[in-house]
Amino acid sequence: QVQLVESGGGLVQAGGSLRLSCAASGLSFSNDAMGWFLQAPGKEREFVAAIRWSGGVTSYAESVKGRFRLSGDNGKNTVYLQMNSLKPEDTAIYYCAAVRDGSWQRGYWGQGTQVTVSS
Repeated sequence: QVQLVESGGGLVQAGGSLRLSCAASGLSFSNDAMGWFLQAPGKEREFVAAIRWSGGVTSYAESVKGRFRLSGDNGKNTVYLQMNSLKPEDTAIYYCAAVRDGSWQRGYWGQGTQVTVSS
């Protein structure tokens, strides 16, 4: 059925950049939005950024505004996250998600890609 595959994570020095990609397959036409979340060990999953396909409206967590940029290709069901000026506190597993029935909780999730920022 639905599958989301992230790529682009890795180890980067503080101040550096990474570009994450997420390709989704099997999504219905009713999918409204896709986004990125992060989860650090022992902590809850946190919102990072998302794009609403209708109008291409993007939203960002305050902690990443001005540093991260989300873009997408609705025709390919693909989203990207350009991460610049990375900080050690950005270190986490980044998950790609697609909304289902208007809910992230009921949505589809990828396996995650590790981002590690060294100081």
